[in-house]
Amino acid sequence: MPKKPPQPRSIPALPNTAKAPPSASVTRRAEAKAATREKILAAAREFFIAEGFEAVSMRRIADAIGYTPAAIYVHFKDKTELLITLGDRDFRFFHSKFRAIEAIPDPVDRLRAAGSAYINFALQHPRHYKLMFMTKWPIIDPLQCPLEHGNVDEDSYAFLDSIVTDCIKAGRFGDGYRDHRIVTQVCWGAVHGVVSLHITHGEDPWCDFTNPKETASLLLDACIAGMLAPVTRPPAASRNGARKP
Repeated sequence: MPKKPPQPRSIPALPNTAKAPPSASVTRRAEAKAATREKILAAAREFFIAEGFEAVSMRRIADAIGYTPAAIYVHFKDKTELLITLGDRDFRFFHSKFRAIEAIPDPVDRLRAAGSAYINFALQHPRHYKLMFMTKWPIIDPLQCPLEHGNVDEDSYAFLDSIVTDCIKAGRFGDGYRDHRIVTQVCWGAVHGVVSLHITHGEDPWCDFTNPKETASLLLDACIAGMLAPVTRPPAASRNGARKP
């Protein structure tokens, strides 16, 4: 008798591993938790700016938003973690303003553009700027920070330093401006000085303050121009091609 053809084996159905969508109650709890974190962070920002990091306690922050200190510790282990969380957000937002600058080929033009982006950020986001650059921070181990220290794609100071280093390597700065650390901090200090003065005293009627963006940009241009290496021109040639003495 002819043999029957083999029957195909049935493949057992795979278990359904897809997670069920969270229930409405779970979603509400997650939203409430996120909202609480935002309230804590917002209150902490204002206290840190107004009174300084050292003067503020977790209890003060809790009282300001109507929570117990124990409730805050559910979200943040201490005020250093609060500050690091705020800083991570602000510095990532700050660094995003430099993305378009990376493609500028000339390092001096790139440095000017970075300074302009810095000035714009400070004037458009003064509350962020005050916490980031005008509030004394405790000494924090870089390993505690989510941002990678020294990574030009995340660390804005490293990004600025890399631009200055490119200017020096390209021979664009004079002999007296070869230390990239000093030049980086000179450029930073120039723009920071003007914008911080405007943030703290810009509305003071005692002084007739000018447009801070124009003032900071002028100082940055003067700072960069003063460091540029002199342009060496070849001797002019006479009509018959001989070089003039």
